[in-house]
Amino acid sequence: MTIPASGRSLDRSMARAVAWNASARWASQILSWVSTIIVARRLTPADYGLVGMAGLYLNLALLVSQAGIGNTIIALRDLTRRQIAELNTVAILLGLGLVGSSCSLALPLARFFSTPPLFGIILVSSAMYLINAFQIVPKALLQRDLRFKLLALIDTLRAFSQIFITVLFVFLKFGYWSLVAGYMMSTLTGSFMTFLCRRHGFAFPNFQQLSRELKFSRAVMLSNLAWYTYDNADFGVAGRVLGEVPLGNYTVAWTISSAPVEKIANLVANVTPSFFSALQSDKPELRRYLARLTEILSLVTIPASIGLVLVADYLVPVLLGPKWYGVIGPLRLLGVFVAARSIATILPNLLIAIGDASFVMWVSICAAIIMPIAFLIGSRWGTSGIAGAWVIAYPLITIPTYYRVMKKTGLSWKEYASAIAPALTASGMMVCVLLLVRLLLRSQPHSLLVLSILITAGGMSYVGGLLAFYRQRVTSILKTTRGMLQRGKMGDSGSGLLYEPKSV
Repeated sequence: MTIPASGRSLDRSMARAVAWNASARWASQILSWVSTIIVARRLTPADYGLVGMAGLYLNLALLVSQAGIGNTIIALRDLTRRQIAELNTVAILLGLGLVGSSCSLALPLARFFSTPPLFGIILVSSAMYLINAFQIVPKALLQRDLRFKLLALIDTLRAFSQIFITVLFVFLKFGYWSLVAGYMMSTLTGSFMTFLCRRHGFAFPNFQQLSRELKFSRAVMLSNLAWYTYDNADFGVAGRVLGEVPLGNYTVAWTISSAPVEKIANLVANVTPSFFSALQSDKPELRRYLARLTEILSLVTIPASIGLVLVADYLVPVLLGPKWYGVIGPLRLLGVFVAARSIATILPNLLIAIGDASFVMWVSICAAIIMPIAFLIGSRWGTSGIAGAWVIAYPLITIPTYYRVMKKTGLSWKEYASAIAPALTASGMMVCVLLLVRLLLRSQPHSLLVLSILITAGGMSYVGGLLAFYRQRVTSILKTTRGMLQRGKMGDSGSGLLYEPKSV
């Protein structure tokens, strides 16, 4: 297919955006994995469970504070400077309101979970809502301007500050407060740097004239709240039904299993809304971008998740120690779930970016009803049962979104299946090789050497499968990506962007 000049220009912009995002995040991710091992060895499952309980409310309130304002600024491209200033004020007002409500809810939440330390954690952490409010509009403007190099730098500084404070507090023996302090420092660093780099004024909001913008923001906010409800209901069920220690095991299992999605898929998912928004009226380009991005995501995230399933019983005791054996069961099931989720993360982003926020909202609300019920049923079999609920129920709630995206973009199911075929085929070969290697090494103790052999065998077999069956497609992807990055470096003296944002 011949790509128009404007499409090639946007390709170069996206390639550079993902490249900057990747280089910044992987630098911090390596340290993050190391710090997680250090912290997990010095803290206990109960410490993680305690902070996990507090996070159920804190992260939910954080979604309310954002209220979809950032998505509104990205998707509605005709906003005036005055309207953005009014939305900036709305963000601050929401932040202030949540500080007060969090302080009043701290004690009831501590009593609900029968965990007194929750009171102090929620009380101290409530300050982050006001801190975060100052970066909502500036960050959205940076995303709309496609300034992802700067955003990547800010994310790197934010991640490093969190790692440094968390590890420092752990060595100072602050216990679970180490996790709280790291998260607070991350929020403070990110908000300060974003506000400093893209400040915008404030204006008293005229809510009547902002009706369209607030309606869109409300739909996104409700989508986020519903998503958060079902995405964290497993933690709530584990904490309430099973207790602190099982919740701690489940939290660590989730953290490890979700790394491929959060640290790889999000490299793309974090930049796609701005680009999808720029292509709102160009269905062929939306279709092309969706297929290519799905293919690239699947090539990395699917084998990483499936490989994790097959080496979980070696990885956990070697890296975390014997006290974390309770992580292995849910980790394996969550790995299966993450393999499916990794390629679906960009679908809601696409629909919201092209203005279809209402549909995403209703799908999310339905999921918020179905998933908690599934987790309650699964809790009868412990943390593995809760993880299994994801494997069984999650595919059901994604079907409507897939159909909607196919309709909006015109992408056929055959084209979509073709996009993920290389990853699935090569992963199948990797599974066969790893099962054979495990059989040969079954008499060996679980050691770092055996874990290294399994990881090496899995990686080599996956790459070999790709080269054996899809050499031409993989070579084409690599050449195209390399060419886009090289042309981006030799671009014109302007911004190099297809879309030049309006001055706001």
